[in-house]
Amino acid sequence: MSAVTNRLIHRTAEEIGRTTGGPRPVPQLGEQRAAADLSSVDTTLGNGLRVLAVRKANVPLVELRVRIPFAGADQLHSATAEVLAETILTGTARRDRVEIDTELALIGGEMNTSVDPERLSVNGNALASGLPTLLDVLADVLISASYVDNEVGRESARLVERLAVSRTQPRVIAREALLKHVYGEHPVTREMPEAEDVAKVTPEAVRALHARAVLPRGSVLVIVGDFAPEAAVADIEKALRGWQSDAEAAVLPELPALSGGDVLLVPRGGAVQAQIRLIAQALPRTDPRYAALQLANLAYGGYFSSRLVENIREDKGYTYSAHSGFEFTGATATVGVDADTANEVTAAAVLETFYELGRLALVPPSAEEVESVRQYAVGSLLTSTASQAGLASQLSALAVSGLGAQWLAEHPARLAAVTGDEVAQAALDFFAPTRFTGVVVGDAESLAPRLAALGGFTVGEPAES
Repeated sequence: MSAVTNRLIHRTAEEIGRTTGGPRPVPQLGEQRAAADLSSVDTTLGNGLRVLAVRKANVPLVELRVRIPFAGADQLHSATAEVLAETILTGTARRDRVEIDTELALIGGEMNTSVDPERLSVNGNALASGLPTLLDVLADVLISASYVDNEVGRESARLVERLAVSRTQPRVIAREALLKHVYGEHPVTREMPEAEDVAKVTPEAVRALHARAVLPRGSVLVIVGDFAPEAAVADIEKALRGWQSDAEAAVLPELPALSGGDVLLVPRGGAVQAQIRLIAQALPRTDPRYAALQLANLAYGGYFSSRLVENIREDKGYTYSAHSGFEFTGATATVGVDADTANEVTAAAVLETFYELGRLALVPPSAEEVESVRQYAVGSLLTSTASQAGLASQLSALAVSGLGAQWLAEHPARLAAVTGDEVAQAALDFFAPTRFTGVVVGDAESLAPRLAALGGFTVGEPAES
């Protein structure tokens, strides 16, 4: 290979992005067209289930998302819910585990479940021609999952093993520490059950939880694919006609409002890295200012060219990954900041993280920054909804706030209409350093003296690991 050829193949990113006349300009976004081809039906069935059916016929497939509010205050609720999610697909009154898997495989499909403090989720997909079978399996699982003793015992044992591994992971430890710090004993903090609680869960308890909590009223089913929406809704209503209850699915209690305050240093003896986790109150998607706040977040730390990433990753090399982003729980929204750093640079990384918060609030994004994050926001939204699976997941997340396909179709126009002044005001209102609190999890012996020099830190109880 010649030197010239080698040089052409191995150009750096900086070289690729420049010409002899200077940096290559970022191409402007084209005119955004409304998603007119996404015909949809958004309705509530007689059993109280909201159904959002959207036609997206780019491939002959269907994607299905069911979200059931699944809160519980009982001490064993988290453990029982996890076992239920692990075993709901292991058999019904009509099918055993093998028969469920076989029927789904024959239609090119699959189904999986997950649970968190807010909801039980059932996700599925199949060939469009297999939609009747997919719905029949879904109905069978929702109405008559059997939770036979040996399946519950086997999956509980596997869950205990996975929990033991997960609880050693620094990111898991940091997440639990953050939730406890800001929400105390609120049920939202029980994202992961204790292994000893899982061991106490009986098949009878799982069956009882299913009977009282797997309910249609207040739940949402989103389906996207190659079908006529009206016909799909009719098929769903027919398939789920036996899923009935006058009770409402259990909604998570509203989260307490967050206020800024000291950052908690959570000791984790011997750790060579620290986890920085900050959090502040934000705006839900239903708020008219959300689009401006979304752009402000991107400018701060929401994508690779953000201020935070440029500072503590690209410029100073304190972390491999720094990020800020939103989390939505019911009607509540928060914005979080996270980075993992080596002990010797943790205090400096914290300092720069708060510095960038202050700088965003006081030196708002320039017109060029605003245009860059606007293009990223619109482009990433269009990319994330280009597939049936991506669109189904987006709509399922929006449905919790009562939103649907119309909000999604109109959001690029909202982003395009945001002014620089509106982004600046959102940055000032929501990214001021005093609005944030959080945790730093790491070796207190090495971290405490330097963090104490910054002020605004308290030392908490050691993390369990």
